[in-house]
Amino acid sequence: MGFFLGAVLGFIAWFLARYLLAGLYSVDQNERAVKTSFGRAQRIDALTTLDDPIAEPLSAEHRERYAYPQVRVIPPGGPYFKWPWEEVHKVGIATETVNMAWDPQVPTANQGGTVLEAVTKDQLNTGLTGQIRYRVSERNLYGYLFGVKDPLAHVMGYFVAVLRERIANFEAPAVDADAAAAAIAGGMSPDATVVTGISINDIRKNLRDLNEHMDRECLSSAARYGVVLDASLITGIDPPPEVESALAAINTAYNQVSSDISLAQAAADQKIVQSKRAVEIETLKAQAEVEPLVKLADQLRALKAADPGALKAYLRNVRLALLDKAGTILMEDRP
Repeated sequence: MGFFLGAVLGFIAWFLARYLLAGLYSVDQNERAVKTSFGRAQRIDALTTLDDPIAEPLSAEHRERYAYPQVRVIPPGGPYFKWPWEEVHKVGIATETVNMAWDPQVPTANQGGTVLEAVTKDQLNTGLTGQIRYRVSERNLYGYLFGVKDPLAHVMGYFVAVLRERIANFEAPAVDADAAAAAIAGGMSPDATVVTGISINDIRKNLRDLNEHMDRECLSSAARYGVVLDASLITGIDPPPEVESALAAINTAYNQVSSDISLAQAAADQKIVQSKRAVEIETLKAQAEVEPLVKLADQLRALKAADPGALKAYLRNVRLALLDKAGTILMEDRP
């Protein structure tokens, strides 16, 4: 009897330890959890990711493909309890930073995950370096946990595909006429502020536009794979060594031409300013010479109006003064 009672108590103790105490769990601050019952995640009614704003960047075709159910997310805290037939899937949501050449499935790819290769529109093979910041989307944990087998591999593959497509078709933005006019007004050649038409130079001088394009194109990654790409920062674009020297020579010549044009423009502007100043000086001199004559005409007009005889006397005195100063006098021979 004692043996049977001990066995029963031992079974009860084992059961409590195995299924009750072991069923307690907690969730850390940088984690979120999803509970499944017999392999099925706990859903929120009939809602899907299409009912969430994260699905807005998806096209009509992709909206049908990536319609994941919304699941109940267990927030940080605890202790929580789960039954033996239930399983808890914890996911870290902290932001991670990786090299954009990193391949989760083949770590040795892309020169050990350091340089990503891409081909430009003029068939040059370039090496790209940079970083990606990502985090697991709390609003699409189903897609991250159950939607795809390896979400990080999928999202990195998607990012690389979009980036290579952009590099292969990248064209520099059109030159703004107002900006060119402003450059000329500032004493610079308008060509000094734009690209030269070589694809690598185009990309290098428009890295900001390239990064912004990648951010826009990757907005749908949260709805696709449950991974949010916070930002992509492409920092370096290196052509093959045999092309680098040629590009350096082209850039040097281009910069020299731009500098010469700027200097010529500055010299021309200086001459224009000097010419305007000379015209202003000569205009003031002419005005200074004309002003006494105008005043004299006004005085003679007033004198004639007051007494016509006085005007004749004035003219006689002026002639006498001129005759007194003359060295030779020519008289008209009148018949």
